Amino acid sequence: MRRPALCNLLLASSLLVLSQLIAPTDASAETRLALVIGQSAYRTVPELPNAANDAKGMTELLGNAGFNVTTAPNLAQNEMRQAISDFAGKVSASGADTVALVFYAGHGLQIDGENYLVPVDLDPKREADIPLQGVRLNDLLNTLGALPTRARIFMLDACRNNPFPALNGAGHGLAIVDTKAGAPGSFISYSTSPGAEAEDGAGIDSPYTTAALTIAKQPNLPIEEVFKRIRVAVAQSTDGRQIPWESSSLTADFKFFGDSSGQQLSVPGAGSPALASASRTVEDWRQELRGKEPKVAYDLVIADDSVPAYQAYVELFAQAPATPRLRTILERRRQMLAWELAVAINTRASYETYLTNWGSSDLAATARRLLLRVQNRNYGPTAAAAAVPVAVAMAPTCPCSTPSTPATPINPTVAPIIKKRVDDTPPKRKVVDTPPKPRRPPPDEVVYERAPPPDRGPPPGAVMQGIGIGVGIGMGMGMGGGRSGGEYNRGRY
Repeated sequence: MRRPALCNLLLASSLLVLSQLIAPTDASAETRLALVIGQSAYRTVPELPNAANDAKGMTELLGNAGFNVTTAPNLAQNEMRQAISDFAGKVSASGADTVALVFYAGHGLQIDGENYLVPVDLDPKREADIPLQGVRLNDLLNTLGALPTRARIFMLDACRNNPFPALNGAGHGLAIVDTKAGAPGSFISYSTSPGAEAEDGAGIDSPYTTAALTIAKQPNLPIEEVFKRIRVAVAQSTDGRQIPWESSSLTADFKFFGDSSGQQLSVPGAGSPALASASRTVEDWRQELRGKEPKVAYDLVIADDSVPAYQAYVELFAQAPATPRLRTILERRRQMLAWELAVAINTRASYETYLTNWGSSDLAATARRLLLRVQNRNYGPTAAAAAVPVAVAMAPTCPCSTPSTPATPINPTVAPIIKKRVDDTPPKRKVVDTPPKPRRPPPDEVVYERAPPPDRGPPPGAVMQGIGIGVGIGMGMGMGGGRSGGEYNRGRY
């Protein structure tokens, strides 16, 4: 009588152990939510068939990884904003122990240093239409960044070519977004380097999504290692033409498949490989690469994807076949870092310094347009003193791209200089004598003071003059030129 009961108990225990072994991830300690947006059926430009396929493949992958996936294909502007808002509501309701992931496949644009996701109904006639018709990437980042979560992951397969002929002054690819400048706990990945354009590929999926669908399935890989391997795989499949890029401020470990609950990343300097590479200098990389075969060294610097790594490679392997391509990547990365700094500082000196060094780049027209917006500002000695560090920070230091003219904070050929008269003679110090204290009347002296006349108000002329001054100042300060508050508060990550 006891044997059947014992057999049933053993069978139940075996099934429990087996279910734990084959489970894709341990979701008991964290909630996983994903929003997958595939923009394929654009109405005014050719369709993107791969975007729909990419979204379908990622929906299946994330579902197997324990995510509750919301799929939202072919969204117009209002629909995209509503989908982001609804997803943020789900993330907020699920609590602080939530991993929120957004995958976007479709077109993306950068206008005036801002990145925009492109709705399927976008129909711009000029660049100024993009802020009105597009969806700012920073709005998505800030919306989720304001919520308490374990991690926020953004995968953007959105760096394809610009399909809108009216936007001939837009920069190529997407601008850099530094997640370390915002709330910690974010990870953002581009399908290619900032300022570069991604390929659609020859298959049903893009090269980026193809690599992600294969590599992310590998168990017990930290997310940083997953995307390093994705970068190497995409570089190999495109012969180095496309190199994915990411920025991370994660504080908790995350694995697509495997137990990542409750694990925290080590602090910088404590041996964390994901954070240690950021502090490696060019000399560190020279020592790392010296004596290695060019192909081995190439894979190492591609996996790291940093300026010091690329610079060390082009110096040590000047004759290697991959060096010309890596030199181009290095040049573009320095240019995009300088552009990010110019937009962040947003002064006359920052844009003129950028134009001095990168005056022939695809972002030069945008830099000149932004320069016109700020050139009439009244800068004091503080801004002038800060011009030299700006020029030094934005100058290309790669030995292969020395500018023909030195970087100067003010370039007369770019914009006129407003000269002010300076008097070298220091003003004389005015000595003001302290007036004598009024004499107190003797105790027996009575002083009669004349009562002031009744207050009849200022004369009409003074009233109108005061109104004119008040209205002029109020309207001047409220409606003056310059960038809007939204542009100043870019929420960089």
